[in-house]
Amino acid sequence: MSGHSTYEPKSGFERWLDVRLPIVRLMNDTIVTFPTPKNLNYWFTFGGILALVLGLQIVTGIVLAMHYVPNADMAFASVERIMRDVNYGWLIRYMHSNGASMFFLAVYLHMFRGLYYGSYKAPREVLWILGCTIYLVMIITAFMGYVLPWGQMSFHGAVVITNLVGSLPIVGGPITTWLWGGFAVDNATLNRFFSLHYLLPFVIAGLVILHIWALHVTGNNNPTGVNVKSENDTVPFHPYYTVKDGFAIGVFLLLYMSFVFYNPNALGDPVNYVPANPLVTPAHIVPEWYLLPFYAILRAVPDKLGGVILMFGAIAVLFLLPWLDTSKVRSMRYRPTARLYFFIFVFVSLVLGYCGGQLPDGQVIPGLSGLVLLDADINSFVWLSRVATLYYFAYFLIILPMLGLTETPLPVPESISDPVLSHPASTPVGAMAAPEKRG
Repeated sequence: MSGHSTYEPKSGFERWLDVRLPIVRLMNDTIVTFPTPKNLNYWFTFGGILALVLGLQIVTGIVLAMHYVPNADMAFASVERIMRDVNYGWLIRYMHSNGASMFFLAVYLHMFRGLYYGSYKAPREVLWILGCTIYLVMIITAFMGYVLPWGQMSFHGAVVITNLVGSLPIVGGPITTWLWGGFAVDNATLNRFFSLHYLLPFVIAGLVILHIWALHVTGNNNPTGVNVKSENDTVPFHPYYTVKDGFAIGVFLLLYMSFVFYNPNALGDPVNYVPANPLVTPAHIVPEWYLLPFYAILRAVPDKLGGVILMFGAIAVLFLLPWLDTSKVRSMRYRPTARLYFFIFVFVSLVLGYCGGQLPDGQVIPGLSGLVLLDADINSFVWLSRVATLYYFAYFLIILPMLGLTETPLPVPESISDPVLSHPASTPVGAMAAPEKRG
């Protein structure tokens, strides 16, 4: 926990401001002196990475909105004008489009880390729920942003996804009509999606503030999952973790910019460089790579409504995770059986992503693989998606609840410092036994 503030104003202006608006105190307590567990590894640096990418997405999005025209007849041309005529428009657009992929990549690593180290367990349930809410709003925001270029994949993707929402009983029809702004995907739909895509990143920023607030109330989790017992278990956030996070951000930016400058369209679909045509349907309609696992779950069920329910259920089950995992031990460092099932879950998630990228006729999407499968093989991908979907839900609804009752965890250290102090390399030189003298 953050504890009492240790900030002391150093100048007359700081003292004057601190009484009226203690913003300097807030920044000091949040970024500088915040007591942080001293054993955090690089898997705990994705919070800072995500904050940076969110800032870049908002800034580049605002600049793009200055030049984008949310009209069905001019949207595609306006994007091309941004690329060709706006100063550094190509850079801003590529940063924004690839930034979405980088955002989801960092979020998935952040979530898998939380699953592995039990960061959703008490007292961090609200922290986890806020994180899942951010993820859900990110999905909605990304989908609406993908529609804005008004290319073939954008238009027909909007048709497919909004029709899926329409399959929900009672509420599906009114929601679809409201999203369309009429009776089909058209100019009114584009205007609604542009407005919501511009608004929702600021909603995400607000949720991030709540997320950080909840983090500072409960304190950071750590690789051992053991609560902080004393000041010896913590170090100030600055300079220890500002330097560590800064290095991780630098490495992540190298990956980010390698896409922006060297292969900016690697994660997109070339069909989207064709203007939207309602009369010509693309040979394949798939979402962006970060939504492919949910697309595989949707297609694994032959019934349309059942597939939609399972697709939404795959996200909803994440909100229930703090109460589904019955183990009293947080970190899977000390749960070898749970660790095995977790790595299987990670593999299954990748399998779902791969299956979601397959064409209905059994061919592989160009650009993702050079293989071409026979039509007869499509059944194997359908069944593979079904098996993976079954394990996905079984992991949350059956495996985690049962493991907490049946597994025998390894001994958990009494404090964060114990694993460090018990390591041979940490033994003081003076404490080592002197070698025996030989006669």
